[in-house]
Amino acid sequence: MAGGSLFSIIHLTWFIPMLNIHKQLRLSACVALGMAVLLAASSAYAEKSEAELLAKLNSDAPAAEKAVTCKYLAIYGTTESVPTLGKLLVDPELASWARIALEAIPGPEANKALRDATGLVEGRLLVGTINSIGVRRDAESTETLAALLKNSDDNVAAAAAVALGRIAGSDAAQALTPMIAAKSETVRSAVAEGCILCAEQCLANQNTAEAIKLYDLVRQAEVPKPRMLEATRGAILARGQLGVPLLVTQLRSDDRDLFRLGLTTARQLSGRGVDQALVAELANTTPERAALLVQVLTDRPKQAVLPAIMAAAEQSAKPVRLAAISALGQIGDSSCLDLLFEFATSDDAEESQLAKKSLATIPGSDVDTYLLSVVNSGEGKAYPVAIALVGERRIDATGLLKPALESAKPSIRQAALVALGEVVQAENLSLLVDKVLGDKHSEDLPVAIQALKTASVRMPDREACAAELSAAVEKASSIELKSKLLEIVAAVSGTKALATVGDAAVSDEKALQDVGTRLLGKWSTADAAPVLLKVATSDNVAGNYQVRALRGYIRIARQLPMDIAKRSEMCRQAWQAATRTNEQQMVLEVLERYPSQANLELANEAQDIPELKEQATKVSNEISNKLKSS
Repeated sequence: MAGGSLFSIIHLTWFIPMLNIHKQLRLSACVALGMAVLLAASSAYAEKSEAELLAKLNSDAPAAEKAVTCKYLAIYGTTESVPTLGKLLVDPELASWARIALEAIPGPEANKALRDATGLVEGRLLVGTINSIGVRRDAESTETLAALLKNSDDNVAAAAAVALGRIAGSDAAQALTPMIAAKSETVRSAVAEGCILCAEQCLANQNTAEAIKLYDLVRQAEVPKPRMLEATRGAILARGQLGVPLLVTQLRSDDRDLFRLGLTTARQLSGRGVDQALVAELANTTPERAALLVQVLTDRPKQAVLPAIMAAAEQSAKPVRLAAISALGQIGDSSCLDLLFEFATSDDAEESQLAKKSLATIPGSDVDTYLLSVVNSGEGKAYPVAIALVGERRIDATGLLKPALESAKPSIRQAALVALGEVVQAENLSLLVDKVLGDKHSEDLPVAIQALKTASVRMPDREACAAELSAAVEKASSIELKSKLLEIVAAVSGTKALATVGDAAVSDEKALQDVGTRLLGKWSTADAAPVLLKVATSDNVAGNYQVRALRGYIRIARQLPMDIAKRSEMCRQAWQAATRTNEQQMVLEVLERYPSQANLELANEAQDIPELKEQATKVSNEISNKLKSS
């Protein structure tokens, strides 16, 4: 690889993470990424010793080669490399590459080289050097950086502020705090960031008082809003339970950003006092904000105040009610079931839907027992709701649901059908089969069919299920009903299901030929291939359904996994069964996709058909080329 090309790759790989020079917090990851790229790009460098690498830097080699060398010194360099790398810190072209190595080399020598360079460079080179000092967290550079806070170049002063924040410590904080009132907004923002970084380190060192002092300084200063918000959050969390009043202040603020900060911070601050404050605010704020506070309480499940949520559900303001009803689904227990059923049976569709959803998700066997007792009562507005919930919660209650199938009310019958679709076991599948075959309520038939399908596809023994459904197909009184049942049979799949659908496809009824070939054409396993070929070549099947079956057969040859010999055999059989050019062209496409000697022979034979000669010749050539190169 040419030096220039390698330089471009390395430059791109290492420059992207440096685009924001104030966010180089993952040096190790960058070094690892650079190492991987370098090793892949040029193994020759890996064999060089540190001395050879330094000789390259001291030579008149192109800058691109020296840049690569710096990357290797970031991996293999020691204190022996520091003097040479230090000289490059004043080189506009190589300074950034030298800094990468110096950032990685352990020892005070690298710190000193960077510190000394601050007196030799200016502008962007100085900013970069300061950033590297910050990356290394060189405490001995604190005094140097403190002086640079007053540099006439705002970018230099800002870099120094952030670097001091990374170094942290009392000296760094002492240098930063007076500069929070700097005239330049750029500098004030960076100083605020530095103070926040210092505060975080104070917290890590258990110096909470100093952390609070720094956070308060920033949040009360004239700094960009993001810094103020960050400091406010830190001030609340650093105070712990003593930060609750400050949290409440944010929750009462007219500033939407501060209010949202309060919501976020409330989720992070533990303690009973937070819950009590949130509950108190429910009555002192707007309905829209109260609804959001309910969500915050819900997101604190280990400390949530369930009675307060239940009380909120009974408030007159609808946004609060809706939020509370939804919250009960996450933190509720058996104590809130009566309340939720009251909402579930209300005339308000939105409240009813949310309450039903909550009832479906509240955990606990006592909830199941409650629902079964409502179903057992067999009366009231709660009856159909409880039936539906039995299905949603998958409670095995077939015996209790059976009487509901004979109800005079369609809503109850249909709710029971849906629930049985979710809970019925194999031994009781006939309940749904009978409802499909002979129910006197025609309006229930679509629901019964869907319930039977839902139940059938989850049966553990699909062959037994398919056998029961196949018998139902024979008993069905209409072609339309037979077709619906065949769709369920196909959804169950398996050997028996395939045979039943195959028989329908070759029956005397064209409507069954239609549904049978349609279902076979979508079969997901290769064992449908012989059945499709039989249908495609049956004299009893209408021509258009023969074509559909043959196309389904070709689809299996094209898409489903099988060995090459079997695929070639299928292509040969499809070719022999095809009576139209369209299907023959589809076979040729399969031949080209899966090159083999047998497929080449068939493609050569296809050249004898004038309409296919051009495509067949192309396919033959493609197969030949692929076979030669394999």
